[in-house]
Amino acid sequence: MSGQRVFPLAQPIQKIYTFMDMKVLVLICFLGLSLFVSAGDTLGVKQISDFTIDGKGTHPNWQQAEWVPLNKLDKGAESYHTKFKILYSAKGVYVLFDGIDKKITSTYMNDFENLFNADVFEVFFHTDPSTPIYFEYEINAYNKELVLLIPNLDKRVMGWIPWHYNGERKVTKQVYVTKDFGHMQKWTAEIFIPFALLSPLGNVPPKKGTNWNANFCRLDYDEGRMIKWSWSIIETSFHEYRKYKTIRFD
Repeated sequence: MSGQRVFPLAQPIQKIYTFMDMKVLVLICFLGLSLFVSAGDTLGVKQISDFTIDGKGTHPNWQQAEWVPLNKLDKGAESYHTKFKILYSAKGVYVLFDGIDKKITSTYMNDFENLFNADVFEVFFHTDPSTPIYFEYEINAYNKELVLLIPNLDKRVMGWIPWHYNGERKVTKQVYVTKDFGHMQKWTAEIFIPFALLSPLGNVPPKKGTNWNANFCRLDYDEGRMIKWSWSIIETSFHEYRKYKTIRFD
């Protein structure tokens, strides 16, 4: 009899616990998904000791960074898979680009020309999101660079080139073009951007746990028109800085 009395009461209780467990499970899954999404929007950057770059990314330090793919934003043309890595030291940030390519579409053979009108890799660092000022760096397959500080005031954009751009303030860069039987396969660009160049922007130099907003981009003109790649999903311009993703210095 006692068993008959217990089971009718225990069944509803069991249903209540099962329902509660399901709610908890759903909540845990939701929180886990939210954390996963948030983690996906933030890229952790590992700290290493300084090293010499060669344009190929062969130094063992690069093994500590994962490849991050860029999103191809425009239809048509070749897919030209493109990716990047990023590291940092006490002195600056290292960036490595790798992009499939069949030819170099560029006539720019000097630094500080309009490199963005031809094939180029680009880096954007918005170190202090409270101000509409950020750093832009471009490099082409001829190892030519464009270095700019961008005030973006009410969508009015104009770049300023660096002053006293030498010594510890100068970017170190190397490019390497990979060919097979005389045909271009891809090109890579390895860049070291010193914190001394970014001074006096906010959050420079970064500490462990510091967040910057950033974007990593590519332009290619092999088919006679601009094709864009970007880490952050933008609509029309790489200067949509409010859409940049976050990098965290670990």
